[in-house]
Amino acid sequence: MFRRYPMVILAALASLAFTIPSFGGPREFTAGTAVADITPKQWPIPLVGSYSFRQADRAHDPLNVRAIVLSDGTNRMAIAVVDSCYIPRELLDRAKGKASKASGIPTNWMLVSATHTHSAPPSTGYYRIRHEGSNEAVKRSVSSQESYANVLVDGIAEAIVTADKRRQPAEIGWGSDSLPEEVFNRRWFMKPGAIPPDPFGGTTDRVKFYPPGGSKDLINPAGPTDPEISVLAIRDAKRRPLAVLANYSLHYVGGTPRGEISADYFGEFARLMPTRLRGLRPSKDFLAILSNGTSGDINNLNYRNPRPPREDFEQIQIVAGKVADAVYRAYRGAKFHQWVSLGMAERELTLKRRAITPEQIAAFKKTLDVTDKRKLPYLAKEYARQALALAEQPETSDIKLQALRIGDLGIVAIPFEVFVEIGLEIKERSPLQPTFTIELANGADGYLPTPEQHELGGYETWLSTNRVEKNASRKITETLLDMLSSLAAQRKASIAQK
Repeated sequence: MFRRYPMVILAALASLAFTIPSFGGPREFTAGTAVADITPKQWPIPLVGSYSFRQADRAHDPLNVRAIVLSDGTNRMAIAVVDSCYIPRELLDRAKGKASKASGIPTNWMLVSATHTHSAPPSTGYYRIRHEGSNEAVKRSVSSQESYANVLVDGIAEAIVTADKRRQPAEIGWGSDSLPEEVFNRRWFMKPGAIPPDPFGGTTDRVKFYPPGGSKDLINPAGPTDPEISVLAIRDAKRRPLAVLANYSLHYVGGTPRGEISADYFGEFARLMPTRLRGLRPSKDFLAILSNGTSGDINNLNYRNPRPPREDFEQIQIVAGKVADAVYRAYRGAKFHQWVSLGMAERELTLKRRAITPEQIAAFKKTLDVTDKRKLPYLAKEYARQALALAEQPETSDIKLQALRIGDLGIVAIPFEVFVEIGLEIKERSPLQPTFTIELANGADGYLPTPEQHELGGYETWLSTNRVEKNASRKITETLLDMLSSLAAQRKASIAQK
């Protein structure tokens, strides 16, 4: 046959070689990685994540921006994850603008999120509101935080630009594993009389956030958990691990040394992953990133059966090690592709702010005039101060939503601390399978409960902890699903044309 039809066979092989993506071919897929150090240089500096003032004068481990830039030969997509508790949209927009100017990547093809570590400096003026009226030491420490915002902007831009410059031929795949024993819903139904008044003096809460561990008053959790660890895996032309982007719906772990900066379990995971993949000989540019999934009501505390006391950083190491093990398993099971197309959608969504009445404003001011805090509910002054600041904000909030498509994989980005039910619903209903959610992405606007969870009350629903309309999660979910549908349709149309 080869002797009889040599030209026909050669022509067919030539056509086949042209249509199948290959390294160096017309549809080359490339990926680059980079890390930028954002550990503070000025000390002391305040720590975010507490209603009591805390500050650090040293770093237990570095804070970083970790970035991946992908290209399908036509479009470039940047994903960066920052070791910070939360970052306001205004600051992220500045960082993206700076990165875009240097790299040429459009800002609407950049996703930047925070990990939610509670042992990092604050990046927003909301911190000053929380600690207003504190002593001179507090004010000096807060001033160092204000200059730290520039460190974040520069670090985010640097990581994206450098990752783009380091792009190289790559393969990409995805998979998942499960780690159910480290996620717990932190909102609990309690027996009558076990839930104290909220900071405003209200007694309508039906669930308690952070209930006492092992309490006889516990009934059951108010919501589910999501044990899945989703993994995006990248390897270089020699099939060596180049990057992993993992996603787990778990808040920070905590238990960090007093007075020290730390990236929490997100940073420890990044440190461990090269060892987990050692047998596969990772590239010198290998980068591990752990992003925060929908964990607004999820933490690492087993309330029914509390764990024994731990040393500083011990629980972080335990959880990070288990996550790294799961990511290793997911990486080994991933199906890699030499080329996939990329898609991205970004939309603005306008949400109403929580309404605050003149009567409430008067009550909050009266609370601030009380000199003896013991006569007030717990955190009454702090919440009064924050609610008054919220009352001065515009009546609406413009948020940025994103949906990404990497081959058949979907990723959505939401600028809130998102309740786990929302992430589970998006996973189930998404036209792209699999799909996962990165929270605190492209901004940070408080907690995002479902309307049903709003009815139960609790910390995450309190005024100023929650800042947007009670139906916000419904609007966000439907908008993101519509965006995912558009991306799926584009992919389907592209395949049909070929």
